[in-house]
Amino acid sequence: MSHRTADFDLLGRLSEAVTASAATTLLADGRARGAVLVSTCNRVEAYLDVPHGADSSVAEATLRTLAGAAELPRDALSGRADVLVGAPALHHLFAVTSGLESVALGEEEIAGQVRRAYESARETRATTPELDTAFQRAAKVSRDVRAATSLGQAGRSLVQFALQLAGTRLTDWRRTRALIVGTGNYAATTVASLRNLGVSELAVYSLTGRAEKFAERYGVRAEDELRAAIASAEVVITCTNRYSVTVDDIPDTARRTIIDLGLPRNVDPAVGRLPGVELMDLELIATHARLPKLAPDATARELVSSAAEAFAAEQAAAPAIVALRSHVFDALDSELARLSSKSASPEQTAAVTEALRHFAGALLHDPTQRARALAAGGRVGHFEAGLAAVFGIEPVSLGGSVTPLRRPMDDSDSSAETGRA
Repeated sequence: MSHRTADFDLLGRLSEAVTASAATTLLADGRARGAVLVSTCNRVEAYLDVPHGADSSVAEATLRTLAGAAELPRDALSGRADVLVGAPALHHLFAVTSGLESVALGEEEIAGQVRRAYESARETRATTPELDTAFQRAAKVSRDVRAATSLGQAGRSLVQFALQLAGTRLTDWRRTRALIVGTGNYAATTVASLRNLGVSELAVYSLTGRAEKFAERYGVRAEDELRAAIASAEVVITCTNRYSVTVDDIPDTARRTIIDLGLPRNVDPAVGRLPGVELMDLELIATHARLPKLAPDATARELVSSAAEAFAAEQAAAPAIVALRSHVFDALDSELARLSSKSASPEQTAAVTEALRHFAGALLHDPTQRARALAAGGRVGHFEAGLAAVFGIEPVSLGGSVTPLRRPMDDSDSSAETGRA
């Protein structure tokens, strides 16, 4: 078995574990304050909010937890995981959400997958304000990339790329009978992509009983028996994580192409060895996706890098900004309290309060922007020194940031982590 095949099998096991277990599992030993688990067609990642100064035991514990959830040996992920800390982790999150690390570069579905992973973590109260901010900003960066580059205009999709590869094996899409197995995340995209290619004979099968409702919504034919459905199809696309297509589901030796978009696998690899069957799984699709002609728009990379740098600068400047704002608004609240004790009418008090708060906000705008600009240049210490010299206030660390899994993380910097296995 090749190294890459082993990696895809490993990812499949991990993906099942991520689906079946909540992010809160990673928080049980108390090393991390928050966690978001992301699983897509070519990655399993753990984004953690950890205390500043945390050591490599956080990454090691995360790997052990993921291996245990996937029923793998404790050291199964050793040497196969990447760890990123701080700003590089944020940059990675932004790039992943924008589709720049996908099998099909610029993939549209990835932002939705990341969003659902984040929402799942929020529902289980596994996130923190720092993770909330990072994932919300990642979603914005993804939208900005799509709006400003050719990636958005191309409407790129893993499904479209897979069908493009399959098209080299077919004579005419317009005369092709297609079957979608499953009604999961990729199913609706698959319907749209097949119709764009001219496919008119399109059916759907689902073991979960959702085929009828899906067929009614998207105007396709519902099938109630998998083997019979495959018998009448020339192209089969699997979009489910509930069950697998096996050798027993293939009715004959007629020529057909089966596209497996699942992680874990939707189709038993033995199916690909049957006469007449050409099986295209994620491993094969990923191999073709690495061709140089598919390199992403350089502008997209630039936008992601700029956004990550700006976000990191904001994080670095945040303690100083909070300290300054607290100083100003505490003084303002003290003055407003004195005003309310005088004989001013409620209307006068409200008008003065609104005017003073507006004035304080306007007064703080330029110093806030200056703090972020200095932080972007690595000079936030100058701003902090100015606060201490002029106001006698010291910024207090707000704690937390974000990180992705790469081998032992550098002990000198671990304000946040994310792991990809």
